[in-house]
Amino acid sequence: MRTTSVDALAEAKRTFLRRQRVDMGVLAERLDISCVTLYHWVGSREELLVEVAWSLAEHTLGELDRPPREAGAERVVGLAVGFLEAAIGNPGMRHWLAHEGELAMRLLTRYDSGFQPRLVRVFLTVLREETDAGRLALPADLAEVAYVIVRIIESYTYLNLITGREPDVAKAESVLRMLLR
Repeated sequence: MRTTSVDALAEAKRTFLRRQRVDMGVLAERLDISCVTLYHWVGSREELLVEVAWSLAEHTLGELDRPPREAGAERVVGLAVGFLEAAIGNPGMRHWLAHEGELAMRLLTRYDSGFQPRLVRVFLTVLREETDAGRLALPADLAEVAYVIVRIIESYTYLNLITGREPDVAKAESVLRMLLR
């Protein structure tokens, strides 16, 4: 069977989850392809890391919200808190933050890397669903609220890098509840 770009992403995810550095040369060797082919398929190492992180995030968000367990603000808070718990509890993410924290923070919080806008869209979709169903009424633009929710998640995910304090999911939850009441 021929190796494809799908295999490259899958192997990069396995490497990430094994708490190993995603190295393009090593990855190409494992896949028995040239580095040129790997870069052609996945772009730069940074682009690959964003896709690895997004594929894990997308899976986690789907697991947390299918089917929705709560409604209204509870659904939004539950999804945000569950995602935050999963992110800070993921061994691969913990390793990445410990060894390449500045890179992780830059790739996952900058709009132009592609991760953050996708996460904002997920929360915007949930906010719209709850608003359209009459289960949530917020006096602010939903796109702005979605962005703020993501920034809260980011702030607590990278709290140790930013302040030296360990992230406290309960504190994030109280801030999210205050935002959505």
